[in-house]
Amino acid sequence: MVDLNALASLESGKLLLLGNEAIVRGALEAGVKVVTAYPGTPSSEVVDTFYRIAEKTGVYVEYSVNEKVALEVAAGAAVSGVRALCSMKHVGLNVASDALITLAYTGVRGGFLAVTADDPSCWSSQNEQDNRYYARLANIPMFEPSNSQEAKDMTCSALKLSEELELPVILRTTTRVSHTLAPVTLGPLEKSAVKGVFIKDARRFVMVPSNALVRHDVLLDKMKKAEEVSEGSEYNRVFGEGEEIGVIASGAAFNYAVEAVDKLGVKASILKLGLTHPLPSGKILNFLQGFDKVLVVEELEPILENDVRSIGFALEKRPKIYGKLTGHFPRSKEYSIEVVYHGVAASLGLAPPLEAKRQDSTLPPTPPRPPILCPGCPHRASLYAAKTTLGKEMAYCTDIGCYALGVQPPLEVGDILICMGASLGVASGISHALGSSTVAIVGDSTFFHASIPALINAVYNNHRIIVIVLDNLTTAMTGFQPHPGVEPTRGHRVMIEDVAQGCGVKYVKVLDPMNLMEARKALKEAALFEGPSVIVMRRACSVDERRKGVYSPPYVISKEKCNKCLACVKVLGCPAFHLSDGELKIDEVLCSGCGLCVYICPVKAVEPSR
Repeated sequence: MVDLNALASLESGKLLLLGNEAIVRGALEAGVKVVTAYPGTPSSEVVDTFYRIAEKTGVYVEYSVNEKVALEVAAGAAVSGVRALCSMKHVGLNVASDALITLAYTGVRGGFLAVTADDPSCWSSQNEQDNRYYARLANIPMFEPSNSQEAKDMTCSALKLSEELELPVILRTTTRVSHTLAPVTLGPLEKSAVKGVFIKDARRFVMVPSNALVRHDVLLDKMKKAEEVSEGSEYNRVFGEGEEIGVIASGAAFNYAVEAVDKLGVKASILKLGLTHPLPSGKILNFLQGFDKVLVVEELEPILENDVRSIGFALEKRPKIYGKLTGHFPRSKEYSIEVVYHGVAASLGLAPPLEAKRQDSTLPPTPPRPPILCPGCPHRASLYAAKTTLGKEMAYCTDIGCYALGVQPPLEVGDILICMGASLGVASGISHALGSSTVAIVGDSTFFHASIPALINAVYNNHRIIVIVLDNLTTAMTGFQPHPGVEPTRGHRVMIEDVAQGCGVKYVKVLDPMNLMEARKALKEAALFEGPSVIVMRRACSVDERRKGVYSPPYVISKEKCNKCLACVKVLGCPAFHLSDGELKIDEVLCSGCGLCVYICPVKAVEPSR
């Protein structure tokens, strides 16, 4: 982990930083005073790092209830002249986009940066959307770093450009940039306004149609200025003087392109684009004139390739452009050295080098491990209770969070998952279609994020949904960040059951899922209830408990009693169980002492260790 004291205070020198940590440093160098976020991989380290240095730096840091609120809070600071940043993963920008697109019309007075981290290959996401579209949709500038140094530098530049143009700006990273460590040269820390002033200007900030139409033209004028900046930007420049081919690349793909042409022995010039919206059309046009063949190397959608083709159409003698649209590069999954090697070689009619596959390590590969719930996870008990009480035929609509792992054997609870908070709405639709009760499973943080409107809708329309809120008292999946349902450091705790009752739900129960008898009783009652019901299954995350120093004695298996029926393994799938020399054992290091397996064992062979 980075030395947080050095990150927050050094005025020069170098630090080894993740791309996300470099963004934090860049924001500090630019004088950011307000930071908001909803955590989500691969962006989480941005707000987590800020949270740890908030007191030292005097930066206000907030884990907001969702990305739209995060963007709105940061926007409120920025329109008051205070530099602000909000961070989220790529799908989070879908939630925040409603506010962002109109914020482009009003503009800001202090610098405003929206950091969005894309996830090619869906390492931890439900899709691999390309957020470069959002810069075009909102009509605002976008920066795309290729490494940690650029992540720091571009964050600083983007905030200053935002303030200069009075426009929100996007910094788009990808997983490879966010989570790669690299040395970063530091700059001085800039002081900026801590307290803002909101100067009223209804024609600018109140977006009724008559004002919005005027502000749209203002936005278009600002983007003309942004294009001038892009033409002269140091982040859009040519590397190499090769005359054989031209390459245009951005983001992490630039690094692969450099290595590919080098290893293939191709004499190439590479136009690297860092300020990718608006594009420097003049610079691209000049670059295209020098080549018969131009390769466009970019991850995910052929956005840059389409733009380059459009720009090149103005030329009398146009180069042949290779990319995704010619089938030489894939349109899905994260790029790698191997992928780009083959794409470049195929574009030029060359055979890929035999050493195309990178030999990263001489160590044997890590054994495959299925994604499963942690040992002692309370969600295992909740899902087990639901499945054994409500039956396999029940439709289970699940949501975004650790509990989505319940779809894996042996629990296999979860029939549909779309996006944050969608389980309640989808369950309502299925219930209406089937004419029977349907289960909506949602985590505590996700409940606050996006489920409450659907709950109100279910109450108003009397949908027969059984809402099971899995409350483990943290946002576990993204790194144990707080949410409104836990004890706050400021403000007041918001109880899920109070929200449910406030929404009009008539059947609300709160219980510990480890009390299987009580859980089953509540589930049966909810299944018979004519209307929406909410059961809050509350028990702390076992991993978070250990991080806080809370331990329970592990369990052991009695050799004398165990008949090796493997019910504990087949029913629960707890990773603390394993077979060793033909004998079933419990790993005392992994066992959290939750005791759920005690209820499952038919011969009572699971016993306390002391």
